[in-house]
Amino acid sequence: MYKRLPLFLILFFIGQILCKAQVPGFFMKEDKRKVTLPFYSSNSLIILPVSINGSTPLNFLIDTGVRSNILFSKTLGDALDLEYTRRIKLVGADGTEDLMASVSPINNFDLGPIEGIFQSLLVLEQEFLELESVIGIPVYGILGYEFFKYNPVKINYDDGKIIFYKSGALKWKPLFYRKVNMEVLDNKPYINVTVKQKDGSVLKPKLLIDTGANHGLLLNRETSENITMPSLFIESALGQSLGGILYGYVGRIDYMKLANFKLDEVLTSYPNETPYSYVIKESGRSGSLGAEVLGRTRLIFDYQRNRLLVRKAENFYAPFQFDMSGMSLKKIIDDDNRIYISEVRPGSPAGRAGLQAYDEIMVINKVPTFIWDLAEINKLLRSDPGKKIELEVRRYDGDDVSKYTDLKFTLILKQQI
Repeated sequence: MYKRLPLFLILFFIGQILCKAQVPGFFMKEDKRKVTLPFYSSNSLIILPVSINGSTPLNFLIDTGVRSNILFSKTLGDALDLEYTRRIKLVGADGTEDLMASVSPINNFDLGPIEGIFQSLLVLEQEFLELESVIGIPVYGILGYEFFKYNPVKINYDDGKIIFYKSGALKWKPLFYRKVNMEVLDNKPYINVTVKQKDGSVLKPKLLIDTGANHGLLLNRETSENITMPSLFIESALGQSLGGILYGYVGRIDYMKLANFKLDEVLTSYPNETPYSYVIKESGRSGSLGAEVLGRTRLIFDYQRNRLLVRKAENFYAPFQFDMSGMSLKKIIDDDNRIYISEVRPGSPAGRAGLQAYDEIMVINKVPTFIWDLAEINKLLRSDPGKKIELEVRRYDGDDVSKYTDLKFTLILKQQI
């Protein structure tokens, strides 16, 4: 004969269930130890389809470097019938532009076997569509801290899969993984690594782990007088942020150790100081680790236990290669796969060949551009020194797209750093 549970225990269990149901976060829909989410990867950036309040799935970037979930378009937010409670001002990463965002406080995110409940969204009032032009596919927003805060999350770049674990799982370190102490401050994860610079000095900088940044190692010189530039570097645009394009320099360090795994000749970005630099200084960090390094590993983020678990991926020892053409490419945001040159570095192979900014690339090595992915083209342009690249481009006469000249160019890739 079964004994009856005391009333206070019944109420306690009901209270526990209700409390869990009311806590904002990401949870598995079924009671399992883990579930798997396949993701699309572009230059090791992680993109997942997310349905908002029952909408058609939209591509979102998984980004440990941001605190809040972000939607890039107020027009899209209105079409989704989002409810807004207030407006706030955001500061772009370059510190020169204020961005206004509307706050939508309660939303449901559906990722198949996972759902995000009571999720707040910052909806940018100024359309931000630049990620599509850089990545090559539409990206409508960012999932940040909320995705990681309760559950261990394994990112397997080799297989293009995220494994989302039950919150109590992974009490023990999996085989072949090494533990790195991780500190979560202001909803962002930080670790310390070892860096040997080209002048022979050794640093142990505190770095933000930033899965949403496409650089490798980034060091902010304004945070420490011990950060030195290598003698060989080039001036370059470093990446696209919400506040605009970040500029600075790219060079190499001698090596970096992550969990005692050694990476040689790591490409390193040195951004120019900006009005936003005070935020970086106040955080105590000296830079960040981006997808170019993280994509060479398998990672387990375990925010609840303040640890990052690291294992080498198949491409861990692949050399770090920078663009060897001297031109930056972007996709025209329309239904066609059209690629144009956004910038040409003076004195580079592309510059010496005569290519110019705003030339539209029509054919690469006799293959029409619409067949290429933007990521494939960028991979080609950083492949092998001495490789010959044949381009057919269309050069327009000012803003009149009906007037143009079709031209042919040949350039030879050359390693510049």
